[in-house]
Amino acid sequence: MDKSWMLIEDRLHSPEYDEGVRQFLAMAQAHAATADQIRCPCRRCRNRAFHSIRIVEDHLFLRGIDPTYTEWIFHGEEDPILNSTFSDEEDDVASSYNHYIDDVDEMLDDIRHGSFMDEEGSNGRNANDNYQPSTFNAPTDYNFDELVADARQPLYPGCAKFSKLSFIVKLLHIKSIGGWTVKSFDMVIKLLHDAFPDALFPNSYHDARRLERGLGFNYEKIDLCPNDCALFWKENASYNECPKCKASRWIASTSDQQMIPQKVLRYFPLKPRLQRLFMSTKTAQAMRWHKDAHVDDPTSMRHPADSRVWKDFDNKYVAFSHDPRNVRLGLASDGFNPFNNMSRPYSIWPVLLVPYNLPPWSCMKDPYTMLSLLIPGPKSPGNDIDVFLRPL
Repeated sequence: MDKSWMLIEDRLHSPEYDEGVRQFLAMAQAHAATADQIRCPCRRCRNRAFHSIRIVEDHLFLRGIDPTYTEWIFHGEEDPILNSTFSDEEDDVASSYNHYIDDVDEMLDDIRHGSFMDEEGSNGRNANDNYQPSTFNAPTDYNFDELVADARQPLYPGCAKFSKLSFIVKLLHIKSIGGWTVKSFDMVIKLLHDAFPDALFPNSYHDARRLERGLGFNYEKIDLCPNDCALFWKENASYNECPKCKASRWIASTSDQQMIPQKVLRYFPLKPRLQRLFMSTKTAQAMRWHKDAHVDDPTSMRHPADSRVWKDFDNKYVAFSHDPRNVRLGLASDGFNPFNNMSRPYSIWPVLLVPYNLPPWSCMKDPYTMLSLLIPGPKSPGNDIDVFLRPL
């Protein structure tokens, strides 16, 4: 739809502006949640207030439409950021990946760019001879070419809906949502093998996880002092006792089995996900919204960029604020009982990060909320939370 009418100043005498308003209101009314009211996008209301169609029409003619509201996401248009594919390859490169059975090509593009992979060093656990590194940090045997081959290979001869790769990914997703045990997953795999001998199913759960690790769904396990004093990480990675309280790193055991840490922090690498936001021209442009498209309105606060704290930070750190690509993150955490049993006093604390560079209609959406840490219980971290935040 042509939106050039939004910039016309002579609103009361312009037939183009009149026709643009009519088309906008018709679309807004067709997609309205209620029959009598819609959000008003005028320069004063800016989608913060709901009015009747008649009042919104008066506002658009008397005050004009907000010129920064170019994507009508509150009035029927889809959010272009949420629908972006995060893939901006040239046509000649993209054409070489046009033989996929389903939509896993977007996921493979992320892997090809390294958007999920964190190539930096591990947490240094190998310094202890008695400790076996986590399989989540171990290198995978799957390389990118094998993933591409599985994405192009039908699940069985003549299958046009699932590739070998997409079926395994969907099956692992169902296991996660349904809370299947490893044994039940292996039983389902065995049943599928018996029922469909020509299909390319994985041999077991561990075989499927081997492929999943190739997709980059990994995290780091960092051992933690049982009293929350310090992390056994970097300079403390080889210690068997807490450098502060001298508590043992390991669970006491009389057997010669693998040593088990008393407490483990799970860290989801942040850098690859921030890099991914700049791999698409659409999201890269949205990450500059707070500087390039934000309209400063001293009468209201629509975004953290309107706050005094944000502006004081810009004045204090001029070099950082000069480049709009520098990422500003909001951090939030809260505890919950993962066992669905309130009689058992245990809480786990996820730490979530929100990129405030994005516009207000995107920054708080699920696709941009990043889980960065899982702080173990059984109690809240309290004032010791800074110990857990060190990997960030």
